[in-house]
Amino acid sequence: MMNRPTSDEYAAYYGKYIALVPDGSLPEWLSRQLEETAMMLSGLTNEQEIFRYAPGKWSVKEVLGHLIDTERIMSYRLLRIARGDETPLAGYEDEAYVLQGSFDSRPMSALLEEFRAVRGSTLALINGVPEEAWTRRGLANNSELSARALAYIIAGHELHHRKLLSERYHL
Repeated sequence: MMNRPTSDEYAAYYGKYIALVPDGSLPEWLSRQLEETAMMLSGLTNEQEIFRYAPGKWSVKEVLGHLIDTERIMSYRLLRIARGDETPLAGYEDEAYVLQGSFDSRPMSALLEEFRAVRGSTLALINGVPEEAWTRRGLANNSELSARALAYIIAGHELHHRKLLSERYHL
């Protein structure tokens, strides 16, 4: 079983995400999390899907698009670092990605299908990483982090946004 990353394996910013992840099997948690998030976002009305809790904030569909994009990027980073690639990896501007994603014009069912596909890919990657690779470190967005920190960041990032969806979007 993969152990929780220590605080020296990631930039302090990511600590808020990692702290949200419960103890136990991370792959099992990621699978359950997928179903819980999909259930939360299924069956919404069009008005709920495009709801923004304040001007300039993302819609529910944009939050899901952000989760999809971020998980893709973080799992790509995880792959590169776990495989021992020492090439520094660029950061990304999440606001620009959401703006260019046109998520509000897509059906929620398509976004949920994409989310399932991305999470399935992430789970396959995590389940195939050799034990010795989890503590490998690399540079992403000018910060050092380990492969296992990235796995926990993926889970915690979703939990962070699901909490916001519950509290601010009333889902």
